[in-house]
Amino acid sequence: MSGRIRILLVDDHPVVRSGIRAMLADQPDFELVGEAATGEEGVAEARRLIPDVVLMDLQLGAGIHGSEATRQLTSGAGAPRVLVLTTFDTDSDILAAVEAGATGYLLKDAPQSKLFAAIRSAAAGDSALAPSVASRLLGRMRSPTATLTARELEVLRLVAEGLSNRQISKRLFLSETTIKTHLVHIYAKLDVDSRTAAVAAATRRGLIRSS
Repeated sequence: MSGRIRILLVDDHPVVRSGIRAMLADQPDFELVGEAATGEEGVAEARRLIPDVVLMDLQLGAGIHGSEATRQLTSGAGAPRVLVLTTFDTDSDILAAVEAGATGYLLKDAPQSKLFAAIRSAAAGDSALAPSVASRLLGRMRSPTATLTARELEVLRLVAEGLSNRQISKRLFLSETTIKTHLVHIYAKLDVDSRTAAVAAATRRGLIRSS
């Protein structure tokens, strides 16, 4: 890739966008071509502006989640690279973003130099992961039987939100029997025997966010 790196920023906080905009302006090889406050806007703007890199927050208020926006952005030909820039580093967030096709995953408290390097790496097609994120993914690869799958994490996150098995089955378009099976596997992996204990253990280990 030659010339300046065209960047689209997707974040629902105006103050955050303003701060990132100011940082990017100092880099001669960066060009901020657009901004969006929701996942839907981000997808539409990316298709209109054709950026090289999309800086994607995960929690975007109303509308689709950042990981779903990432999935939509990376599914087509000539898709931009998506670099997740968020405050969350739980397993459920990381797995959802990586499985959606994110090239990188960086935390918002990263130094400017790390952010700039991650953008350049993403534009070049290389992965850019925060150290804590990389260690989590490596840990899952080393001990896959002791970790929860993306679907199990999704079920457990909904349990943490207070949803019943029936409500979870409707949300995920799965049968109640399938949800119960997932819960059995979750209990076994976390060495617990109840929904409350599973949520507490998963939150303590950083698998899901505390409510």
